[in-house]
Amino acid sequence: MCRTKSGLARAVAHRYLEAMNEITPIAAPAPRPERVRKPDWIRVKAPTSKGYNETRQLMRDKGLATVCEEAACPNIGECWTKKHATVMILGDVCTRACAFCNVKTGMPRRVDPAEPQNLADACAEMGLEHIVITSVDRDDLPDGGASQFVKVIEALRRTTPNTTIEILTPDFRNKHERAVEMIVAARPDVYNHNLETVPRLYPTIRPGARYYASLRLLESVKRLDPSIFTKSGIMLGLGEERLEVHQVMDDMRSADIDFLTMGQYLQPTPKHAKVIEFVTPAAFNAYAAIARAKGFLQVASSPLTRSSYHAGQDFAEMRAAREAQLAKAAAKG
Repeated sequence: MCRTKSGLARAVAHRYLEAMNEITPIAAPAPRPERVRKPDWIRVKAPTSKGYNETRQLMRDKGLATVCEEAACPNIGECWTKKHATVMILGDVCTRACAFCNVKTGMPRRVDPAEPQNLADACAEMGLEHIVITSVDRDDLPDGGASQFVKVIEALRRTTPNTTIEILTPDFRNKHERAVEMIVAARPDVYNHNLETVPRLYPTIRPGARYYASLRLLESVKRLDPSIFTKSGIMLGLGEERLEVHQVMDDMRSADIDFLTMGQYLQPTPKHAKVIEFVTPAAFNAYAAIARAKGFLQVASSPLTRSSYHAGQDFAEMRAAREAQLAKAAAKG
């Protein structure tokens, strides 16, 4: 029987594959790893409310970024429905790539000179009594972006003077002394900077930062102006040990930090650091009790706690706690 060259080649290839299957059967595809199932206590519903959509549209109209969106915060539905948002200044591109953070990394755009007033106008339109302002890391700027924080605070004081102001700053690596001096002189009501995790995990979770440099930053705020409330937070579930968390609390109190927040770390994407443990609500409550015993004015500790979650209510309670503390000291004295 005559065959063409191409037909002969196909026949040979077919027989070769049959022979190979007899020797080494083709393996079935490996099963895909199951996604870690989140416990019931940290599941939230997708945001759909009218208030959420109105807040989202206002942020777009003013050209503002929010950490609520960029960091994929699980509380966005609740907060935006209540017209609460944490505005992220200095753009939406960070110069660092922390293993826990979902904000984009790269070369940021130039600083927007209209941003401070746009933010203040949005604050006034929303009728905010308390606002939280954070930013990406801007290691490319000579002052790390501190002057933009100052301009935002000044714009808010002009436009909506009754709004209390909470800032959540980066660490201003290698330039924090001058940066903190500038911002403290503008007098925000709360100065927040998160330690994020325990010192042992910094090389893998927060490689661009230094634990004790962050502590010194917060300590310097109190040294420059003791009346400004200081605040810091950590994520749990990254592999930290219980005694390490206690030590971080002690370090914070040594720096005279007023307010501690603790929340569950959630992995934003498969490329980010994995969740080692889902910490139970009971464990968060136990940590909160220890933190209060160590002398924090305010403690927020739950799986869904984030730096700015219920920030306005927490600020009012913290201010009341300080007033009660001062009144008690005066009565003794």
